[in-house]
Amino acid sequence: MNAADELSALPAVLTAVFLVGGAAITLIGSLGLLTLRSFYERVHAPTLGTTLGTACIAIASMIYFSALGTRPVLHELLIIVLIITTTPIGLMILVNAALVRDKSESDGAPQRKAKDEQP
Repeated sequence: MNAADELSALPAVLTAVFLVGGAAITLIGSLGLLTLRSFYERVHAPTLGTTLGTACIAIASMIYFSALGTRPVLHELLIIVLIITTTPIGLMILVNAALVRDKSESDGAPQRKAKDEQP
């Protein structure tokens, strides 16, 4: 007998829904990274997917371990807060660096396609 056998139905279903939903959202964000063409499109999809997917997986962990321990387990809130605050900052830094690069390339020099853009 393991600890998962002692889990009642409602926490088990909620954990499964949040875990599968978070994994699916993260997968969609990763597919966006692979399929979108320009840098600006590619940086947007994984950021949203990673943030929401990680939050869903952390919520699933909170539900599971709270139900097993019969007390609220809130350690995952720190992970959620960290991801929600740092991911948009990283996105803004990357996009601003790309904008500066694009502007400096377009000033005086003929505009060329980025190496990572597909035709």
